Amino acid sequence: MPITLPALPFAPGALEPHISARTFEFHHGKHHKAYVDNTNKLIEGTDLAGKELEAIIKAAAADPSKKGLFNNSAQVWNHSFFWQCLKPGGGGKPSGKIAAKIEAELGGYDKFAADFKNAGVTQFGSGWAWLVLKDGKLAIVQSANAETPLVQGLKPLLVADVWEHAYYLDYQNRRPDFLQAFLDHLINWDFANANLG
Repeated sequence: MPITLPALPFAPGALEPHISARTFEFHHGKHHKAYVDNTNKLIEGTDLAGKELEAIIKAAAADPSKKGLFNNSAQVWNHSFFWQCLKPGGGGKPSGKIAAKIEAELGGYDKFAADFKNAGVTQFGSGWAWLVLKDGKLAIVQSANAETPLVQGLKPLLVADVWEHAYYLDYQNRRPDFLQAFLDHLINWDFANANLG
């Protein structure tokens, strides 16, 4: 089974004005698709063909000669996860188990929001800001380029993409404004709660 490009879980224009349909046309339709296509080319005829995406990522991460495969396959996974972290009418304060954990372990929602935004703003160059479970506790971590918590023994709960292609058409160089919109209007807290288990 080749790796496939998942459909967006919402219509391309559903997150406007915070993320435009035009951004998704490029971000999902071109960038994410290219990572899928490259991954399939790189595994074709190898012992990784037909494996699950996470197994491909972990195998590639463990082998320096497979850096190109890691970069593409991890980006397939990171983007597929990111789309699930977004929803129309999302954002704001969470409810449920994640809200209680943010209160108990990260100093409350306002501190979480400031720290998460800062993680995204200060990620130099391309990368990601993640909310993860680390040894059973919430943590905010950054990753550069295609790096993913999957290979670091962490459980991803939520992510914001801070590669320029995620926001440049809508926000130009205003990454902080994009992250504020993510926090205020886009986060799918139901998805984060489901990941918490």
